[in-house]
Amino acid sequence: MAEAPLLEIRGLTSSVRSGGGRHVILSGVDMAVAPGEIVGLVGGSGSGKTTLACAILRLIDIDAGTILFEGRDLTRLEGAALRRVRPRLQMVFQDSMAAFNPRARVERVIGDPLRIWKRAVPAEQRRRIGELLDIVGLPERLLQRYPHELSGGQRQRVAIARAIATDPRLIVLDEPVSALDVSVRAQILNLLLDIRERLDMALLFIAHDLAVIAAFCDRLCVMDGGRIVEEGAPQLIVASPQAEMTRFLVEAVPKMKF
Repeated sequence: MAEAPLLEIRGLTSSVRSGGGRHVILSGVDMAVAPGEIVGLVGGSGSGKTTLACAILRLIDIDAGTILFEGRDLTRLEGAALRRVRPRLQMVFQDSMAAFNPRARVERVIGDPLRIWKRAVPAEQRRRIGELLDIVGLPERLLQRYPHELSGGQRQRVAIARAIATDPRLIVLDEPVSALDVSVRAQILNLLLDIRERLDMALLFIAHDLAVIAAFCDRLCVMDGGRIVEEGAPQLIVASPQAEMTRFLVEAVPKMKF
């Protein structure tokens, strides 16, 4: 018997008011993420990727559909029931500077989830913060620095440390490496692979760069016009793209010439 999906989205639809009417952003999205799986979500600007991420995290309202996480429909949860789920489902944003309180030192940034979700008693919080820093490959001397005193790669490592502080089953990553240098990008991707294996969690990795995502993910979903238009093994999709958006993304990957 196949293992049940960790995350299963069925018929997800979302729209916003525009010019006296409504503009549809998500139109009947169906997708799933298995436990421990890395699923890549790729598409052009305005295809609905970030809206889908925010819908999964219950950061925006939806018009129709279901979001099943660990067998529970998140769209039906409110109040205390929803708060109990939130630690299991975390997000890493593209802009790490905007995601942090600029007046909070790294120690507080990572420690806040431990305090808010009671993941460590006060006497154990400093030790746990040190463990999280070690997992993401940062030295403890950075604990007293502010976000603006860190490099882009260091800030994303802090963002990842904050996300894993609550022992989530799934992390949604929205363009987490798009603003980083190529060498730093590779380091962060390798870190995420290590964390997936070490902590046994699933990742939903959102990007617009097919070259980055195809080499990193177990399965690839291509989004266009608010729908999933193609999905499957990354190597097969890149070798034989079927949807128009997929062909466009494959052709946009730079070809090296010698």
